[in-house]
Amino acid sequence: MTSFANDGPDEAHRRPAGVSDETVEALGKLSEALETVERARGRLYDLHQLIGHADLMLDDAVSLLREAGHPDLAERIESELIGRNVIDGRWTFQLVEEFDDGYYALFRELDRTAREHIAGGRRHLYEAEMKERRRTHGRPGHSAAPESGPTP
Repeated sequence: MTSFANDGPDEAHRRPAGVSDETVEALGKLSEALETVERARGRLYDLHQLIGHADLMLDDAVSLLREAGHPDLAERIESELIGRNVIDGRWTFQLVEEFDDGYYALFRELDRTAREHIAGGRRHLYEAEMKERRRTHGRPGHSAAPESGPTP
């Protein structure tokens, strides 16, 4: 039988003393914005991999065009398109690196700084409090934390 005496969030997800509702909401919005940037970063990596794959596929297209009797078109694709920069002076790996080292790194740093400065480094306070408001205490599937420890 499960005891519900300590049926609440673990210490890592409890609001520190003195942290206001507005602050928890602001940290939640900052976290949500970072999650959106994480999704955008994934799409940037999708772009990187898709463009790279397409560029490699052009090798086969050029060979097939030559074999089919279209050497002029094959030569144009080979000389003008294969290996071309996707934007001025950059391949997609350079876009990824600049994004990761610039905007993304700063965003993550400021999110971490805000959590450390305001909430003792705690993450997802807004979501943890929402979980507490929305779950039905004592019901199966509604516990605050896993009922058993992690499996080795």
